[in-house]
Amino acid sequence: MRKLAGGASPHGGGRPREGHGVVRGTILLASGLSFAASALPCAAQVAADEQLWVNATVLGGVDRFAHFAEVQPRFDQGISRLGQLVLRPAIGWKLGDRLAIYQGYAHVETSPPGARAFSEDRSFQQVSWEVGRFMGVNVSSRTRFEQRWQSNGRDAGFRMRELLRASYPLTESGGGISALGWVETFVALNDTDWGARAGLDRVRTFVGLEIPVAGKSTIEIGYMNQTVNARARVETHHIVSLGLFYRH
Repeated sequence: MRKLAGGASPHGGGRPREGHGVVRGTILLASGLSFAASALPCAAQVAADEQLWVNATVLGGVDRFAHFAEVQPRFDQGISRLGQLVLRPAIGWKLGDRLAIYQGYAHVETSPPGARAFSEDRSFQQVSWEVGRFMGVNVSSRTRFEQRWQSNGRDAGFRMRELLRASYPLTESGGGISALGWVETFVALNDTDWGARAGLDRVRTFVGLEIPVAGKSTIEIGYMNQTVNARARVETHHIVSLGLFYRH
């Protein structure tokens, strides 16, 4: 059973119901976008952008000890420039076959178009839970609590993130290609002098495929929608998401 960590992948096999998998993925996407549209406030302006996000993650562990480390370059402005780089390692402890806790650190470099670049440091605590299988769908959850500091301010920001993920195998044998969908909600818990505002911060919704490669490693490719509750406007990002998850 594969563990959910930095962006980890599900598990298991089932009967070949490709059509059902696609339908479930579509429902996940529609539900996430519907939630984003209804939960975020109306704004005077809506800004859209096409982006490419690449995620390379290494996951492993010995006995109950677990760890992961990820690198995420994110290209924005019509995939014309590197707008953000995320580095995120963590160490953890497995509380059982389906539950693990992590303590991690993230460093984020951001270069907004037409504005001064800034950096962010985060400490975070994470709970990863393989919920189980329901009607052939593998369900997992990731809860993350972040403490954030940015170079353009003095305040500490606190944010909760909850990701609910579902996958459906498209082949009869276990370890084959799976339809994959997830929704992640971000809620800021306080205001800061660098721009965070308490309340719903953003929603990310993904639909795509999980493809097995060597060993237990996987590739995840698909479409991600990110809706951001920015100051005075709502930003919508249409993202090509490509992830490599190497497990050892």
